[in-house]
Amino acid sequence: MSLCVRGEWVRLGVLRESASWHVELRQMAGASQFVQIDVGPPVRQPKPEWLRAKAPVGENFHNLKKLARGLGLHTVCESAQCPNIGECWNHRTATFMLLGDICTRRCGFCAVPKGKPGAIDWDEPRRVAEAVATLGLKHAVVTSVNRDDDNLGGARVFAETIREVRELSPDCRIEVLIPDFQGIDEALRIVLDAKPDVLNHNTETVPRLYRVVRSGARYERTLRLLENAKKFSPGMVTKSGVMVGLGESVSELVEVFRDLGSRGVDILTVGQYLRPSRDHLPIALFYTPDEFRYLKDEALRFGFRHVESGPMVRSSYHAHEQAESTSPVGRSQPSIV
Repeated sequence: MSLCVRGEWVRLGVLRESASWHVELRQMAGASQFVQIDVGPPVRQPKPEWLRAKAPVGENFHNLKKLARGLGLHTVCESAQCPNIGECWNHRTATFMLLGDICTRRCGFCAVPKGKPGAIDWDEPRRVAEAVATLGLKHAVVTSVNRDDDNLGGARVFAETIREVRELSPDCRIEVLIPDFQGIDEALRIVLDAKPDVLNHNTETVPRLYRVVRSGARYERTLRLLENAKKFSPGMVTKSGVMVGLGESVSELVEVFRDLGSRGVDILTVGQYLRPSRDHLPIALFYTPDEFRYLKDEALRFGFRHVESGPMVRSSYHAHEQAESTSPVGRSQPSIV
């Protein structure tokens, strides 16, 4: 099924904005069906009550922001416009974003700026470690933009950041949220060799929507990375996240849960997609808290050790609690094969 919006054809299910649409079905030659859409004035949908986060305020929020600026660091909390920034920063937890703030991909959901990135900053790991030590973090989350121009270089920055944080904060648990490195196994091994405590790679959406939601990514590549993380580093805690509200069906989500569970993923996060701007993919549906509880129950059938499912859930939300629920008493390092 496809549709035409102002002369452009896209697949049905990709564009499902809550707007004043007039739909006319046409049976075309062969088996194809098309939908002709006339887009009327957009209807503003207020966020449901359960999606209204408190404005970021407080001394810890301002101190962390000042620290990040002073060290020339980026946080995904700001770049991705995370709704939980106020709560997390006031609890002195943040997700640091490596490799600059310009991404080489143009994913339809993401607020991080896109374009041609600058040179890799090899001093960045030291500054992240300094920030973690200054904040006294017990669980540090480190992610990055995609750097398809230098996947191995990006992996080395992740690895060096892990080592630098461990040197200054040996009791700090380290979680990395990595890109897919375009499926390059050597890059994944470089990160695993540094022995993070949790390795996260987000699935984001169902296979049918990958082309528009995750530009440049492949669903099977994501599954392979998560499977190889367990293969290359037995005992590694793995994690993945999924957004809902982009036009997927519940049955499609359950199949994704099944795929991730069969790859031994330990932690799953499920949260509501929120549109960063009118230039990003529209929201097809706001899921209710009860629907998130249903998705959690469905996911737990596939062997996850922890499932965080809720409207405000993001990959790093309550990350320290997720990691604690999957870690034995007395942290042990996974082996590398």
